[in-house]
This record gives sequence, C-alpha cells and structure tokens, in this order.
Amino acid sequence: MLITSRWVVWVFTVCVAVGCSLVAPKLERPEVSVVSIELVSGNLFQQNFLVKLEVQNPNSRALPVTGLHVELNVAGERLASGVSNRPFVVPAQGTTQFEMTITANVALALLKLSQRGDSHSDSIDYDLTGSASIDLPFLRDLPFHQRGSLSLRAPQ
Repeated sequence: MLITSRWVVWVFTVCVAVGCSLVAPKLERPEVSVVSIELVSGNLFQQNFLVKLEVQNPNSRALPVTGLHVELNVAGERLASGVSNRPFVVPAQGTTQFEMTITANVALALLKLSQRGDSHSDSIDYDLTGSASIDLPFLRDLPFHQRGSLSLRAPQ
C-alpha cells in the first residue's frame, strides 16, 4: 500500500481535531444580568450609559474573561450595544460585577416602538445577547443569552 504525504497530513489533521475536541473544556454558559444603568452623556441621536452587569459562573473552574460584547434588543429592535476589552475573572461557581459603557439611540428605538400595533401591552420583551472572550486553552468565546420582559406599568 502506497502512503502519500497528503494522506498522512489528512490523518494527522483528523487526529488533532478529534483530540482537541476531547481536551476542550465543556463549559456551561454564564448568566449575565443587568444590575444598574446610569446615563453618562448623550444627545438626541446617541446616548452613552454606564451599565453594571453581574456575571454568574455555573462552572467548576474560574472564567478568565478578556473581553465582552453585549447587545440589547427590545421588542425586536436593537436598542443598545457595547464592547469592552477590560479583563476580569469570574470565580468558579461565583459571581462578579463588571461595568462597561454601552451606546444607544433611545429616541429612534422609542419611535420604532411607538409605531408597533400593540400599544395596549403592559410589558415589552427584551433580549440580552453577547459573548465573553475567554482566556482558556481550546476555548475562545462563550456566548450568553437572556430573555425577559419589562413592565410598562408605573410602580404602585
């Protein structure tokens, strides 16, 4: 049987790919929730908010986060997004609070939301999505997603 170098390279590539997938850590997605939002600056077209996020790590190993990307969609409309490259570590089965700046166009979002047909609704749906860049071997990004509903009723 004649073994060509192309065949050897193919077998080596498959073995490395299978080996890496067996060695790569199996991590659960972190839970990310908003703790507070503070308007820092803005005008009619763009607002900058300082957002404090809480990251919960359900894993048995610490997550060394090197960056974070967050996008907030409300009622299907993109309301805000932000990127941070400030590193932090979320301890194993622990939580860490982290602040980052996000940019929004609230005026445009409110205009789009007011054009929706269900103005009698008592709540509005939101999606918080993004990914955390993780500094672990064989793992680069760990996505997260949180859905919820915001009440539009005034507190009583």
